[in-house]
Amino acid sequence: MDDRLETMKKLIDEINKYNYHYYTLDQPLISDKEYDLLYDQLVALEKETDVVYSYSPTQRVGGELLKGFTEHQHINRLWSLDKAQSHEDLHAWHKRITKLINDYNVNNPEQKLPDPSFVLELKFDGLTLNLTYDQGELIQAATRGNGVVGESILAQVKTIKTIPLQIPYKDGRLEIQGEGLMYLSVLDKYNEKADEPLKNARNAAAGALRNLNPQVTAKRNLDAFIYNVGYTEKAEFKDHKEMVAFLKENYFKINPYIHFKNQIEGVIKELDHIDQMKSTLDYLIDGAVIKIADMKTREILGYTEKFPRWAIAYKFKAEEATTVLEEVMWEVGRTGKITPVAKVSAVDIGGVTVQRATLNNEGDIERKGLNFALGTEVYIRRSNDVIPEILGKVTEEDDGDEIKIPETCPSCETDLIKKGAHLFCENQLGCKPQLIGRMRHFASRDAMDIDTLSIKTITQLYEEREVRDPADLYELEFDDLIDLERFGEKKATKLLEAIENSKNKDLTPFLYALGIPNTGITTTKLIAEHYNSLENVMNATQEELVQLHDVGEIVAESIVSFFANPIIIKSIDRMLSAGVDPQAVIEETMEIKDSIFKDKTVVITGTLHELGRKEAAAKLEAMGAKVTGSVSKNTDILIAGEKAGSKLKKATDLGVQVMNEAELLEHLS
Repeated sequence: MDDRLETMKKLIDEINKYNYHYYTLDQPLISDKEYDLLYDQLVALEKETDVVYSYSPTQRVGGELLKGFTEHQHINRLWSLDKAQSHEDLHAWHKRITKLINDYNVNNPEQKLPDPSFVLELKFDGLTLNLTYDQGELIQAATRGNGVVGESILAQVKTIKTIPLQIPYKDGRLEIQGEGLMYLSVLDKYNEKADEPLKNARNAAAGALRNLNPQVTAKRNLDAFIYNVGYTEKAEFKDHKEMVAFLKENYFKINPYIHFKNQIEGVIKELDHIDQMKSTLDYLIDGAVIKIADMKTREILGYTEKFPRWAIAYKFKAEEATTVLEEVMWEVGRTGKITPVAKVSAVDIGGVTVQRATLNNEGDIERKGLNFALGTEVYIRRSNDVIPEILGKVTEEDDGDEIKIPETCPSCETDLIKKGAHLFCENQLGCKPQLIGRMRHFASRDAMDIDTLSIKTITQLYEEREVRDPADLYELEFDDLIDLERFGEKKATKLLEAIENSKNKDLTPFLYALGIPNTGITTTKLIAEHYNSLENVMNATQEELVQLHDVGEIVAESIVSFFANPIIIKSIDRMLSAGVDPQAVIEETMEIKDSIFKDKTVVITGTLHELGRKEAAAKLEAMGAKVTGSVSKNTDILIAGEKAGSKLKKATDLGVQVMNEAELLEHLS
């Protein structure tokens, strides 16, 4: 090998060490002048050899403007956290997990879980990062997205100097989670020279990480705290302390505020301390995260559909301010619901500039004494919501202008009707915001996933091509698009291809795309799996639907009413005639009584080439197995893929049956 390449590698290791001590530990080992000499030497060698390693510190700022964001599927799901906003909420969570642990211990006396102990970490108000390392090299960075799929922001994340481009851990893939943020002092310094000052640190960080020009990101001088190992092929941790030690060993920046408590009372006392000291921090937080420290307990407690049972986010009391209520705008949603949105004089609340706030409905306005509040001071609260909330008037007098409650739709002037607490426009065929909103929802990622159909394009098609219904999308032709402004041959072709591909979406996303009131993706998945066909769903009765788990009277009535609507029926018929084919996904499973995996505890380790580990786990569970993450004396079978490590050794030592991928596939078939 060229000696110059060896010299480059040594320089990279040396510079990375100095970067770690300077940026992460805040303990410089050499002077800036000495550092610059090393860095310049590396740059010169890269030019001389025409070789640049991807983990070189010279690659922290990309020179190219990116064309767009690409999707990235996380190896493991990034979960949201359930929320507690009071000590009572926290005690209720503690009671739930204690009961689950006690129930498990009663049924598993030989594998008892320890009494719950806890770790507290700060809940940062920035942008979640998911970092992927392979053989020690940073190969991907992504936003959280919907928890399953995010957007690739590798070039942007490389500009954060505390995130290592290379780490000592070389045993396969590793997924790490953390928070990208901007220090408040850095924001102040940036704004001193900025032509356009940034409003707040959170938006500054999120905007920088989602900027297609990494050089803009670099100018924001972002930082990141790493707090979790989401996936690893070989490393295992007994508890949270071991995981944190692993992160530190691999040069990740860990926030110094980590507290371990054995009792929930100690947790609550520490939360009160955090609330008092949060204003002294140089970065934004909006609460704390409480997790069970023991990893096996986490594994046993598992997850609900949305949250891990073993962790909860404690949200501090919302911050409040006063401002002037300038205007109330009545917005029309895709279901026809009319929602009042307040425009207020710009006010800073907790580092965020607020100009809009929610008012919910007519009754909310009346309850808060806001009927005559236009032009007067009001109390406003922000609890890390996208739209803060108006609490009421500062004075009790009716000294402002009246908020007029509309009698007709602000868009199409149709007479409004009241259903419960809300006003509705029932002009489903002629109300522009409803029709555009319905098509936007129809094309969204969890629905038909027509990714090229932006709100701007939907509006353009509505105004210039009379597209009024999702079914109209399937009648569009190339000649309908090519003459539109901002449409070229490539964009028109791409949109038509996306629409064509959506015809093969499964029943679950199709039902969700229809926008049935009071239902979300979970409910539509439930009814799709139960009824197995669109026809069966459309013919379901209210009495049948309420028998399903998590479907109550209101949801059942919404589903039945929706499919009784002739407008909806006509739209669906047109889509089916155009080739949309929403088939139910029916898993192929063998009879559990015939399975060698029935009632067996199975662990999967290593890389499976034919099946992904998630798919293998799903098939094993369908055959009656209980799939767990760690090997113990209660493990019956270990599925060992390529590069199986410590779990294979432990299984062999315990005499556990070991099966390779070929044997697994043979049994699955």
